[in-house]
Amino acid sequence: MSFDFDTIHPRLGTGSTKWNRYPADVLPMWIADMDIATPPAILQALHARLDQQILGYSVAGADVREAIVADLWAKYAWRVQPEELLFLPGVEPGFNMALHAFVAPGQPVVLQTPNYRPIRLAPGHWNLPRIEVPFQLIDGEYVTPMSTLNEALNGAGALLLSNPHNPIGKVFPRAELLALANACLEQGALIISDEIHAELCFDGRRHIPTASLGPEIAQHTITLMSASKAYNVAGLKTCFAVIQNAEIRERFNNARCGMVDSVSPLGLEATRAAYSQCGEWLEALKQYLQANRDYLLDAVRTRLPGVVMHAPQGTFLAWLDCSALGLADPQQFFLEQAKVGLSAGIEFGDDSQQFVRLNFGCPRAMLEEGLQRMEHSLQNR
Repeated sequence: MSFDFDTIHPRLGTGSTKWNRYPADVLPMWIADMDIATPPAILQALHARLDQQILGYSVAGADVREAIVADLWAKYAWRVQPEELLFLPGVEPGFNMALHAFVAPGQPVVLQTPNYRPIRLAPGHWNLPRIEVPFQLIDGEYVTPMSTLNEALNGAGALLLSNPHNPIGKVFPRAELLALANACLEQGALIISDEIHAELCFDGRRHIPTASLGPEIAQHTITLMSASKAYNVAGLKTCFAVIQNAEIRERFNNARCGMVDSVSPLGLEATRAAYSQCGEWLEALKQYLQANRDYLLDAVRTRLPGVVMHAPQGTFLAWLDCSALGLADPQQFFLEQAKVGLSAGIEFGDDSQQFVRLNFGCPRAMLEEGLQRMEHSLQNR
């Protein structure tokens, strides 16, 4: 079966966060929202649900839970029970709920940098100290400095993990992930694992859920997942937490505190369809995104002199080092001179302000347009 990822779907005037941020002449390539149509099977399922004509309060039924459980087993050989799933309106509420429920006042929260802005900001919402552990770049690959991480975890309440990692696109290998998890067990720190990009891995890599590493690790891990990134249904605001420790699951659920509500019937239907009907579509999408990544990698090397890109191993996000360009603010330069809207590195903890993040989850023609604009802006400096 063939799928169309090349058609450009106009989004101006649709209320899109991505396309509303900048004037109409700016090509937005910032927020992690693909400009690729939602899978046909999901759209068909949503149409069928709308035909029921009533959209009342909804709960996740057995069909949704069973679809997720079967998918987790098929993709990761991870055995999860239906009752171990809790449904939320987003991953961000999930890791904030976890911090509120489990980290005592004054206990630090450890995270790696650069990192997704809401993860970096989350400890501050609860007046918790934040300890940042920068990745080390070794032979073109970002790795965790384990001695620094071990020191940071001493006395910490939790490790906030992003895997696959946003913004660097790192897919943690088993040995490194196991070292991280064991360090948390030794220090008594809860593992809160944001795995929202789990299904988007390249070059034959397979995502490893942290909790799947072993029973003891599973008992100390809260895993947050969603169909929102891989199947481009983020606007339906639906995610699920996998919590295999019954006591932690109950405390986590109680942390809703009247602020984190249930999810919509359309979000639940999209989730069910994604995990039960969209396997072929997902495989085709990954091939398309990997080809986009390779195209971008080649273009950066040959057409954007002074920009450095290390190939992301997953996600649809590229972390571009613009240090050699000699710009005070690369994000602002490309916005003003190229009319391309990128994410500024400072949002992810880049104090040098020399990095930008580019979203290549789009039709190839749109990616080419963005690259042409960036190339011309550098040529005309």
